[in-house]
Amino acid sequence: MSRLRRGWTPPAVIYLLLAVAGLVGTWTYNVRAVLESVDFLGDLAGGGPAVSSITTDLLVVAIAAVAFMLAEGRRIGMKRVWILVLLAPLVALAFAFPLFLALRERHLTLTRAP
Repeated sequence: MSRLRRGWTPPAVIYLLLAVAGLVGTWTYNVRAVLESVDFLGDLAGGGPAVSSITTDLLVVAIAAVAFMLAEGRRIGMKRVWILVLLAPLVALAFAFPLFLALRERHLTLTRAP
């Protein structure tokens, strides 16, 4: 097996594809908002209950995901999980969390390998 493909199980590849989809999906709208000079905070504040609901939902999921990333990373001995935690607010949780899951799968596969 080539060194590049080593450890990339089907679940790891699926998680990695989700990370890429999260990156493209979120940043498509981010770039569009910048180009159109959209006021993100103003839109969030004036969007009504639906936006508040979505915001709360995502905040709770983000907190749970970060807690899981830190605890699981420590439990299985992954290094530099803090970088993935920083990617959540800096890039997108939709990118950082699936990337963590992909790297977790790869780590588990490589640590089980003979």
